[in-house]
Amino acid sequence: MTTDTPARLLTLLSLLQTPREWPGGELADRLGVSRRTVRRDIDRLRELGYPVQATKGADGGYRLVAGKAMPPLVLDDEEAVAIAVGLRAGAGHAVEGLDEASVRALAKLEQVLPGRLRHRVTTLQAATTPLTSGDGPSIAPETLTVMASTVAGRERLRFAYRAADGTASRRLTEPYRLVSTGRRWYLVAYDLDRDDWRTFRVDRVSKPFATGARFTPRELPTGDAAEYLRRSMHRQQRTYDFVVTFAAPADFVAARVPAWLGAPEPVDEGTCRLRGSTGDAPQWVALRLAMLECDFTVHEPRELVEAVRDLGSRLSRAASGGSGGGRGSESEE
Repeated sequence: MTTDTPARLLTLLSLLQTPREWPGGELADRLGVSRRTVRRDIDRLRELGYPVQATKGADGGYRLVAGKAMPPLVLDDEEAVAIAVGLRAGAGHAVEGLDEASVRALAKLEQVLPGRLRHRVTTLQAATTPLTSGDGPSIAPETLTVMASTVAGRERLRFAYRAADGTASRRLTEPYRLVSTGRRWYLVAYDLDRDDWRTFRVDRVSKPFATGARFTPRELPTGDAAEYLRRSMHRQQRTYDFVVTFAAPADFVAARVPAWLGAPEPVDEGTCRLRGSTGDAPQWVALRLAMLECDFTVHEPRELVEAVRDLGSRLSRAASGGSGGGRGSESEE
């Protein structure tokens, strides 16, 4: 018989989070208590915000249903490991759509993972390699979780930083927000040594350390971290406008073009046009356009036209140099 009420409630909650209906008698047997105690425990869970639905009948039944708010979950070892591995894999590659909330979830989960489970997560992730890793550079999940924790806790963050020209420095900051552009993660923070706001590419950060010193958040000049990052990137990079026409429907291109390049607009049923602005090197944009699996025409700027022409010539030379009759290595699927 379980006499520890908190422990019994956690066990009951774990059972109810399995997607099925539990007869009251079965719950009582599992917990080693009376049905009356089960009913009282159900009432306690409801008071804590868990929407437990009861059904009438000879034995009665209980199940957890969707409510107005997300209550805390109780996970077993395998579930916790699976979620942590999935979040770490996604966070490490700045997948588009994976925003700061996902990183906060990973930070919370890893904070409470027992040592044995943390070891399992690390071992499993080290033994697997994703087939695709996105356009951006890989980032250690630990770096993101430390940053997310300091943002949420309003705690000063110290780290080593490597600038674009290779210059190394140590920074002491008041972290404000993590922002994902779909290709990279950025930290928007107040740099205490430089007495000004700064943006930092997270893949250039190393040895992040939460100092434990709390701070009162300052007011960001733009009021929005994403907007501040956008303005900062435009100040730092020479941007250019481009226009490209694709011999494919707009929805076909939209499903394949990276969001940071823009959204295509239909010209007719089989053609669309993409107008955008970027600070990326024309050679990089040319490569991304060539990966879209449809014919296209670059109208402007001249630098992008030349980059596409050079890429095409290089690929043609590479193809003409092959024997064409060789047989590649075989692998099982």
